[in-house]
Amino acid sequence: MSETVQVSSKKETKKRLYDYQIADLKRIFEVFDAAPNNYNLLYQLPTGGGKTVVFSEIVRQYIKKHKKKVVILTHRIELCKQTSKVLNNFGVNNKIINSKVKELPDQDQYECFVAMVETLNNRLNDGKLNLEDIGLVIIDEAHYNSFRKLFGFFENCFILGVTATPLSSNIKLPMKDNYKELIVGDNISTLIKNGFLASAEIYNYDVSLNTLKIGINGDYTVKSSEALYTNTAMQGKLLFAYEELCKGKKTLIFNNGINTSKEVYYTFKRAGYDVRHLDNTSSKQERKDILKWFKNTPNGILSSVSILTTGFDEPSVESIILNRATRSLTLYFQMIGRGSRIYDNKSTFKVLDLGNNAVRFGPWSQPVDWQHIFKNPDFYLENLRNDEDIEREFVYAMPDSLKKRFKKNPNDDFDIKKEYKKVTREGSKSMQAIENSIAQHSQLVIANSEDVFEARELSKLLHDDICYRIKQYCYCIMNSTKNYKEWLLEEYTRKLRLSFNGKF
Repeated sequence: MSETVQVSSKKETKKRLYDYQIADLKRIFEVFDAAPNNYNLLYQLPTGGGKTVVFSEIVRQYIKKHKKKVVILTHRIELCKQTSKVLNNFGVNNKIINSKVKELPDQDQYECFVAMVETLNNRLNDGKLNLEDIGLVIIDEAHYNSFRKLFGFFENCFILGVTATPLSSNIKLPMKDNYKELIVGDNISTLIKNGFLASAEIYNYDVSLNTLKIGINGDYTVKSSEALYTNTAMQGKLLFAYEELCKGKKTLIFNNGINTSKEVYYTFKRAGYDVRHLDNTSSKQERKDILKWFKNTPNGILSSVSILTTGFDEPSVESIILNRATRSLTLYFQMIGRGSRIYDNKSTFKVLDLGNNAVRFGPWSQPVDWQHIFKNPDFYLENLRNDEDIEREFVYAMPDSLKKRFKKNPNDDFDIKKEYKKVTREGSKSMQAIENSIAQHSQLVIANSEDVFEARELSKLLHDDICYRIKQYCYCIMNSTKNYKEWLLEEYTRKLRLSFNGKF
């Protein structure tokens, strides 16, 4: 990691810029110098890449060179405070415009203003606040559309939007309508390779999402998500996934819906784990206390509802669980990005995906053609993989912890599709494939059990494998009704249990 530019503030707090940040600064200032004063530019840099540091140095240099003031817009009070703190480290005299600030008689004393969108919009509209001599407006998390309402107040200013994902949160309002040009920073894989971000180890779990509904915003509705993710089977799958890969690690769980997050809290609490729940109805003090607890608890589990996707930085997080599905590329990157910060000896972190997200969007660290997405957002969104195709192609792999329970004659490579083709080619009924699958599972359990009671307990661990085989079999016979699958699962489980009788 090379560190080549150092900035000192009045408090002698030193902040260093890295080579890739300096290269981006140079490209941004080249546009500043060549473009008209009212030009709108967008800058992309991954979560964890130091966007706030980059635009704070832009503010410092801009004020020094152009002798004009800067406004920075955010959508969360936490981001306001964080931004103001970084600006102080860069020696930029700034003021936060929050709900308590009604007028600015002392604005001559400041070079930069940090404001929440709604607050500033209200102040400017009621005419009580008039910002003077503004030359540059920086919009943090620019993919949110709440900023559009303020563009009219800064028509003669250079506007710089900053985001990790230059894809609008509203599919009907593409970012290319507001920004003339996009500058793309280093991608995630480059930042990992150069030691600036931790690498994600992603684990996918087979999840059936056919009950989820897509809402008017283009993402899955909270109501349909809660119906799926609060059920006993999904809660059991979540707990198993945690115990399989994340036990004892500081873990952040993202959910779609407050009821789901609360259910997660109770599930983990009943299992004896140190867990907390946080959502946007929590008071400021509750939030502060819970985040402090999370910071100081090495094996802490924090279940939340989207509230920690921005404005939250806890580098000691070791595991991220996506206990939800999303069709938002921005949300996908934001959630995983919460675990990507480098911390002590941490160079990797785990991501458990219970929503087919990594298959839908691709691995978190794979390069993304942001220029193409920026120019053609409709094309990108229309070509997102649908859930049925994802589920059809999913291949179940027995987790390592289960393999240890089936050491003798594991033979877990049974392929139900191949078996179906084989039996039908031989002229047998298709159901023979299921019978052969039950026989293979029976041999597996019996080989690893001392008695019929242990066999019955051990067979319960095959639940995910059985569900996977039934789903694949139903694709083969083109019957995927819920009732048929449920009946087949009951029959399969019953016959498997009966197969142990008289074998010990």
